[in-house]
Amino acid sequence: MNVVDRFLKYVSFPTNSDEYSSSVPSTPAQKELGAYLAKELADLGLEDAHMDEKGYVYAFLPATPGAAAPPIGFIAHMDTSPAVSGSDIRPRWLFYEGGDIRLNEKASITVKNFPFLENYKGQNLIVTDGTTLLGADDKAGVSEIVSAMEYLVRHPEIRHGRIAVGFTPDEEIGRGADFFDVEKFGCEFAYTVDGGALGEIEYENFNAAGAKLTVNGVNIHPGSAKNKMKNAVLLAAEFISLLPPAETPAHTEGYEGFYHVGEIGGNETEVTLHMIIRDHDLEKFEARKAFLTRTVAYLNEKYGEGSFVLEMKDSYFNMKEKILPVMHVIRRAEKAMRDAGVEPVTVPIRGGTDGARLSYEGLPCPNLSTGGENYHGIHEFVSADAMEKMVEVIVNIARAE
Repeated sequence: MNVVDRFLKYVSFPTNSDEYSSSVPSTPAQKELGAYLAKELADLGLEDAHMDEKGYVYAFLPATPGAAAPPIGFIAHMDTSPAVSGSDIRPRWLFYEGGDIRLNEKASITVKNFPFLENYKGQNLIVTDGTTLLGADDKAGVSEIVSAMEYLVRHPEIRHGRIAVGFTPDEEIGRGADFFDVEKFGCEFAYTVDGGALGEIEYENFNAAGAKLTVNGVNIHPGSAKNKMKNAVLLAAEFISLLPPAETPAHTEGYEGFYHVGEIGGNETEVTLHMIIRDHDLEKFEARKAFLTRTVAYLNEKYGEGSFVLEMKDSYFNMKEKILPVMHVIRRAEKAMRDAGVEPVTVPIRGGTDGARLSYEGLPCPNLSTGGENYHGIHEFVSADAMEKMVEVIVNIARAE
């Protein structure tokens, strides 16, 4: 089975994670894909291929005899974003000759909205039917890792050290590293294969926190509400209005941080608002959290103590601090890409990966491209050509130097 066939098989598993679920993994279908992958890896000849009780998949390819090379790990996640349905995905393969890509009567991937689309002229792309996400994030990475392992098994002449493979659940909801067994994985360093356009290498990511704001109002019949009602809906709107308008995801890029209100609900009596805070710079990240604390204090002084209740929790931190002392890991990936005819480009992640948290748990873990674009939505696509190249890149990284 080649990398594209694998990908098309894997996306048939509906593995949206669920941030409101307390189970591990958060959705049962992730274990169905995990069991399938564990068997596939075992059938390929990897050792100790298994899925543990938490839904994490591990497998190991022993070092070739006499190969003096460090153990290297490759990691990807099995879940897909809960933002858009990942059930009943109907992928379509096309040869892209330029222009817009029509997905259905109502949806298209347009050059106007996605100008980088023109970079894919002459490539084979896999797109959605415009009703679901595709699942390239991160089933493209899973497919590339498994296909690379198959290639190494079938080509024993390629010398390599011990290779560990790990597939995680619930990365999209920030829990992918919660139960990852770094000690069992047994590697000096690893790579997550969970990036975007071909050639990207990422070892800087956001510092991240999540926040929940509860707004407590006082509801009185509108006819007699003067000087009595505190409408929680309007109070929540006032809080949002105090956020810097230019510091949202739609107005930032590169190393610029942001505040993002992702969900809000309630009524005059109580409103609950969920948001995330992001910044690459740790000092600016702490300043953003302090700004929210001050804003809530100001509003409580204005409307009464307890009107606004803020809960904040750090999610992950910038892995750069942990990668800088081991930059040979980045140099290895750059060489592997150039040997495959791919020009590497180092870019900051405007998000996070399992590797960000694992880097702080003793496993330096930068991120590599998969060849996918437009993640978490109906416009998601992946280049089949890029996927094939990434298989070659992974094999090159594994090669004993």
